[in-house]
Amino acid sequence: MAELPLPVVDGLKLDPAMRALLRPGELLKERDGTLRRLPRYFYEVPSWEVALETRLAPNFQVWEFLNVDVREHERLRSDWPRYLPCAVSLLAAFLELLRREVGTYVHISANGGYRSPAHRLSTHASAHCWGTAANIYRVGDDWLDGERTVRRYTRVVEKLMTGVYVRPWGKGVGEADDHLHLDLGWTVVIPHGTTGEPERRGDDVTDPVPDEVRDVNDTADVGA
Repeated sequence: MAELPLPVVDGLKLDPAMRALLRPGELLKERDGTLRRLPRYFYEVPSWEVALETRLAPNFQVWEFLNVDVREHERLRSDWPRYLPCAVSLLAAFLELLRREVGTYVHISANGGYRSPAHRLSTHASAHCWGTAANIYRVGDDWLDGERTVRRYTRVVEKLMTGVYVRPWGKGVGEADDHLHLDLGWTVVIPHGTTGEPERRGDDVTDPVPDEVRDVNDTADVGA
């Protein structure tokens, strides 16, 4: 198994102040009221120097997904360590595929990568809070600030990978007119070696293979 680029931490074990900002494992509402559970496991980034040097994919460094302005909570843009949901690795892998497809640089805007639930733009359960969304403002020499260019790269993204969501061009809620918003949905990644889920009162914990299925399999093995 390939080594993870950074240490993985359980968000539930962070200090209370950081948990209040990242809200690991808590529920967040979409605009329509649908509930989504926030990620629990994060990459720990100890310094800006490490963010600049560490690659999540051959052409994408950690800093590109952490680049925010004053709309992010002060502690999450000034203090270290900082935290990225582990699903950001999936986003970086897709962006690497996109870069190879277009054959040039793909630029993520400030606040266009990970945003914590404490970010001023986090008014709903945006995939940015899961580390699985990117706002692309430029591809090579093309600025994505007009309908023609945004639609052109939307077609490229949708052709490249099934299941990637691209916001439609426009100026309304849930649309984008000056960047390309793409995301992988509310994806949660639990890396190998992490702490398992605690059993809670009332949980219906069952064996992955029911006894009746195991009995059938055992019988079939005898005659194999």
